[in-house]
Amino acid sequence: MDIKLDTKKILEKEFKTGMRGYNQEEVDLFLDDVIQDYQSFKKKITEIENENIQMREQLIESKNRTATPNTGATNFDIIKRITNLENHVFGEKLSGERN
Repeated sequence: MDIKLDTKKILEKEFKTGMRGYNQEEVDLFLDDVIQDYQSFKKKITEIENENIQMREQLIESKNRTATPNTGATNFDIIKRITNLENHVFGEKLSGERN
């Protein structure tokens, strides 16, 4: 992003005056508003950049947590699947032996 102006350049800008030149006080007031906007924009950009960094870090942490699954839940799921398979394969034989 090419930014040509910053608050210092705006503040130090000198305008030539002529016979029918601009009202210097009016120009100064306008430039003061422009400076305030630049300061607000710069502050907001910094906040957004910091938020972006924080969100990227959270995304990386989230991906890392997903990459290493919780073994307790995985073991439970495996046991549940084995039980369902046993019931399907052995059917009543397995449940008859348990009673």
